[in-house]
Amino acid sequence: MLGFSIAAPVGPIGVLCIQRTLSEGRLSGLVSGLGAASADAVYGAVAGFGITALSSLLLDHRTGIRIGGGLLLLALGVRSFRAEPAETAATASDAHGLAGDYGSTFLLTITNPVTILAFVGVFTGLGVGVSGDYLDAAVLVAGVFLGSALWWLALSTGVSRFRSRFTPTATRRVNRLAGAVVVAFGLLAIGGAL
Repeated sequence: MLGFSIAAPVGPIGVLCIQRTLSEGRLSGLVSGLGAASADAVYGAVAGFGITALSSLLLDHRTGIRIGGGLLLLALGVRSFRAEPAETAATASDAHGLAGDYGSTFLLTITNPVTILAFVGVFTGLGVGVSGDYLDAAVLVAGVFLGSALWWLALSTGVSRFRSRFTPTATRRVNRLAGAVVVAFGLLAIGGAL
């Protein structure tokens, strides 16, 4: 299990958020993180509200979903590896916009259906989702989203403070490193699914 979003600071989502913040600015990094936070909230809602049919469907198809997520990681990794610094090329925000930043990290996070098991375990341990109290579940899901969103705000803000210190050559190196790391996670996701 890669834990695309729960282990965000060391996972592919964290790498993409940092790379996008350095290349495109704080807003791009934050919006990327909010895509992951939204997917976490979806899984939290599935676990918290006890939507067992959807949970079972996701777990039954986890191999295909993980392979799809791995392929998406490979594509994003290659794209990051080949990306030119914003000063020397059209910015990625121009090419795919903030909606693309959000959507890509949402898809990456949602393609890890094993994450639902973590939420089910935590929520069950807290007694949420089994008691039928929808208010408790809603508060916990909101907390999952807000906690994740605050993390992405802190990360993108912290990284953006160093953005001006990166030369185009250093940014190109960060892009290549980020691309290589994301490709490696993609290969791990595909390998783990097979």
